[in-house]
Amino acid sequence: MQKIWIWNHDATRMFSDRAGRHYWFASKLQERGYKPVVFCANINHFTGETRELEDKYEIADVAGIPFVFVRTTPYEGNGMDRIKNWYSFYRNLFRIYKAVIGKLGKPDLILASSVHPLTMAAGVQIAKKIKVPCICEVRDLWPEAIFNVGKAKEDSLIGKVLKGGEYWIYRNADAMIFTKEGDTDYLREQGWLQEQGGKIDIDKCYYINNGIDYKRYRQQIEEEVLEDPDLEAAKFHVVYTGTLRKVNNIENIINAAIILRDEKDIDFLIFGEGVMRAEMEKLVRDKGLGNVKFKGYVNRQYIPYILSRSSVNLLNYAQDLYNWKRGNSSNKMFEYLASGKPIISTVKMGYDILERYSCGVTLEKCTADCLADKILKIKNMPETEYKEMGMRAQEAAQEFDFEKLTDKLEKVIASVEKSTLQS
Repeated sequence: MQKIWIWNHDATRMFSDRAGRHYWFASKLQERGYKPVVFCANINHFTGETRELEDKYEIADVAGIPFVFVRTTPYEGNGMDRIKNWYSFYRNLFRIYKAVIGKLGKPDLILASSVHPLTMAAGVQIAKKIKVPCICEVRDLWPEAIFNVGKAKEDSLIGKVLKGGEYWIYRNADAMIFTKEGDTDYLREQGWLQEQGGKIDIDKCYYINNGIDYKRYRQQIEEEVLEDPDLEAAKFHVVYTGTLRKVNNIENIINAAIILRDEKDIDFLIFGEGVMRAEMEKLVRDKGLGNVKFKGYVNRQYIPYILSRSSVNLLNYAQDLYNWKRGNSSNKMFEYLASGKPIISTVKMGYDILERYSCGVTLEKCTADCLADKILKIKNMPETEYKEMGMRAQEAAQEFDFEKLTDKLEKVIASVEKSTLQS
């Protein structure tokens, strides 16, 4: 199975960044003799930038990897227009797949990855049409994530429809990849496994977490330097990178900064954009805080250097807006690990990587007081202890290097190939 189509609606920025899960998978697979093709939307969800297309799709090449940009409808925010955008991606995959086969050849396998389940549904349906297997990859459990934030109720009509669709995808995929270690617990909780009388074979379910291209990350620290006087200041830098949404609980960071405002050698540096930024900046102004700096969006290539200048990195979330018992697979966690700096998690998680590798601390309670206390604890710990914690973080990052993760992906591909031959 050499020709592999990888579908990820939001892989758009991976084309320009030359980074991210499916770019790295494609790159590593290519090095091993495979012929990957990445499909993505023509709108970059993270920047809003639109790639204008003359047709329903366009093929472009980066580092020898073809990217197929699929036309989608414009949107802002996370409302109904974004759902229409998802549906347009799904619909246009059906409209273009024959033309893409005409140009790039028929795939031997489709790897359909969620940010939304419609991509996986299209993967299963189109794979059946062209008689190839489909691996579905679940990077977030839908619709559970919707239920957790109150956008739908599990026992409502829409909730039941979504759950039914989810079950259909899982039982019709030739294999499933979950990105959190405890995600298969969810299948058992639903009673969907064959051993429980359901229709899903646990032997077709695999775990491949997110990770990092560790070698490239370390190179970028030297090659992609971000000129920023706040990063160069001789202070203890508490760094957060990522989206500024409600689930990221940025207000908790600011409240911790209020508690620590008299610690003149501590700065809070927040890199990222999101719907909460304006409100949080107003809070900082209203409180007269000089120790919190909002740095805005930065290109992903600068993240390694930024984190190399940090003193401690914040894995900052709200405990009650997500089900953390199955683990965490956020990209930022692996970037934080690779930086070799201690990590503070504001939420308790199952399958805790920080605990497993002793490379960070977790708050007992998700409060500003607890966060401020842990920041001071790390700031004041003996230098040898601090450095050892950082070394363990780097060791953990290397366990999630994409060379090792691609080894795991190859095993999934081989299992699907074997099953296909047997059938």
